[in-house]
Amino acid sequence: MTDRITVGRLFPNAMAPQPVRRTDPEPRVQTTSFDAMLQNQLVRFSHHAEERLRQRGIQLGPEQLVKLNTAIDKAASKGAKDSLMLINDTALIVNIKNRTVVTAMDGASMKDNVFTQIDSAMIIS
Repeated sequence: MTDRITVGRLFPNAMAPQPVRRTDPEPRVQTTSFDAMLQNQLVRFSHHAEERLRQRGIQLGPEQLVKLNTAIDKAASKGAKDSLMLINDTALIVNIKNRTVVTAMDGASMKDNVFTQIDSAMIIS
């Protein structure tokens, strides 16, 4: 090291480094929160569906909810929007995009009923 460093100079060479130029930061990619991602993966029930389940005494167990979740994934992959899903003796109308059960019927309520505003149907065994 033969360069001299004088008091008040940080760099031994006569030329100081160029100041760092800051560019505008790249636009942020909007990321979804973990809670939002989790909510998108779960089956939800509308207020109306909750009332119907309670009125008709329909109870869905954890294994049925897992099957329903899988069925919603399959329906979404096929491009379904509103689907009739039959689990055992229960009929559920599900909005696929929102992953929300809109209404529910038991076997007795299904008889002589017409299902409208659906574009697909799935039988879940």
